[in-house]
Amino acid sequence: MILVTGATGNVGAELVETLIGAGEPVRALVRDPARAALPLGAEPAGGDLNRPESLTEALDGVHGLFLLPGYDDMPGLLARARGAGVRRVVLLSGGSAALEDMSNAVSRYMTLSERAVRASGLPWTILRPRSFMSNALRWLPQLAAGDVVRVPFADVRTAAIDPFDIAAVAARTLLDDGHDGLIHELTGPQALLPADQVAVLAEVLGRDLRCAGLANAEARAEMEAAMPAQYVDAFFRFFADGTLDESRILPTVQEVTGRPPRTFGQWANAHADAFRRS
Repeated sequence: MILVTGATGNVGAELVETLIGAGEPVRALVRDPARAALPLGAEPAGGDLNRPESLTEALDGVHGLFLLPGYDDMPGLLARARGAGVRRVVLLSGGSAALEDMSNAVSRYMTLSERAVRASGLPWTILRPRSFMSNALRWLPQLAAGDVVRVPFADVRTAAIDPFDIAAVAARTLLDDGHDGLIHELTGPQALLPADQVAVLAEVLGRDLRCAGLANAEARAEMEAAMPAQYVDAFFRFFADGTLDESRILPTVQEVTGRPPRTFGQWANAHADAFRRS
């Protein structure tokens, strides 16, 4: 049995589907098991990752754990997992963990989560994906209102990755031997500007879309309306100050899964209905 945390999120939902397709028993950790929309074959389980004591039933009989970062008591959570008989943990981290910048809110929680996993006594694998292609879903309200997509950091290229590919790598690291103690840096196959992504969406949707870059002050104001200021500061340090380079393309997805990662065009076609409904 594999326990997937964040089972209804971008990566977790894809991982649940992938594991079920591989014939692996899957337990999906959700806030409300009675209301969770899960694929056939997934067993729902309740629990709060900020309260490790709430996970006793969820961890029962689990040998593999897919874990999200950033929770209050990661050492306690991992100790409980080890005591329950978990034999392998795969942590979803991010590229900023490599910076180990404890003054940056995002790098800090990624770094602390990785340190907790390494110190847990459990066999571990860490996944460090770059930006998610699914971040483009944030543009849905703008696309519902018109054909202009306003973006921060318009001059920053990222080798964004489809969560489907992150899940494919996670499944292999959970099911196969040979990944213990490894950090898998994950990217998509192209380093694109936001304008490049908007152009792909325009072609997929048959719309005359235009990308407009926001000035930093305007971008900061809009971002602070949606997230805590310390996270806005973190992203500005990454992409405005240039402390994090997400443009490098790496072969890891191909090496682990045996196939190339999906392009942004493939992701956009797979999610075109969500954009059309907008």
